[in-house]
Amino acid sequence: MTTQRTPSPRNVSFLGLGVMGGPIARHLGQAGHRLTVYNRSPQRLEAWLADNPGLEARVARSPAEAAEGADVVLTCVGNDDDLADVVLGPSGVFTKLKRGGLFIDHTTASARIARQIAVEARDKEILCVDAPMTGSQIGAEDGTLTVMCGGRPEAMAAAEPIFAAYTRRVVHIGKSGFGQTAKMVNQICIAGVVAGLAEAMRFAQASHLDTDKVYDAISGGAAQSWQMDNRWKTMGQDEFDFGFAVDWMRKDLGLAMDEGRTLGVSLPITALVNQFYAEVQAIGGGRQDTSALVRRLPLPGNRK
Repeated sequence: MTTQRTPSPRNVSFLGLGVMGGPIARHLGQAGHRLTVYNRSPQRLEAWLADNPGLEARVARSPAEAAEGADVVLTCVGNDDDLADVVLGPSGVFTKLKRGGLFIDHTTASARIARQIAVEARDKEILCVDAPMTGSQIGAEDGTLTVMCGGRPEAMAAAEPIFAAYTRRVVHIGKSGFGQTAKMVNQICIAGVVAGLAEAMRFAQASHLDTDKVYDAISGGAAQSWQMDNRWKTMGQDEFDFGFAVDWMRKDLGLAMDEGRTLGVSLPITALVNQFYAEVQAIGGGRQDTSALVRRLPLPGNRK
């Protein structure tokens, strides 16, 4: 479905002001929602406030305080443990979010924690959507993210006006946890494409080809991909200080492999690319874009 950008103002709290969450919170405030923000790191919170001086936003001192009086609470944190702490912990969101309130999680996490949160939400009569994202930091900044969602239909209906502030596409995959599982599918696909792109780049460079001309020749055919269109040139120039970090990709691939073991599904390519990314981390590339995978493939003669 494609969202419509006509939300009615709500009391909205956003927890987690990182590279994805920070822009989303800004879009929600700009859409007219009455915004409350919370971040566990005070430095990141202060930086967000300084970067958004025109927004009126109440600052909460805990997840519970952020949830008190909220119609909607959204989270975008690091991993399963972080999510369990801010949602289910003793000062977590679910200690204060009212019955009939809406909880939306944008963290890329396990399907297991998504299902656990959904059960807790059901018991407390809270609407719940697991909604991991794709579209990168650029999509968050531009408000053009795609979200893949798990949850009951009534929860999705309540979430659509909120998504309208910062998404281009919203897809309801199915029941709770299915949004997270769909995100794993997304990351499995990306891992294989980036690995192939890295090998192709080094092959072209070793052959002394003009990589710009190679791109012109192949990008309009079956080899084309988002990764090729957006990372081929920078990969060839050894530019990686942007985009989705290797550390986060390894976390996501780990989630996919764990889920694969639960399902009895073999993921040999995913496991191999995960090992390749471990090599990139070992040479200091953990915070670099996933296209830094090419760094583990030196050119003959150390030309790069």
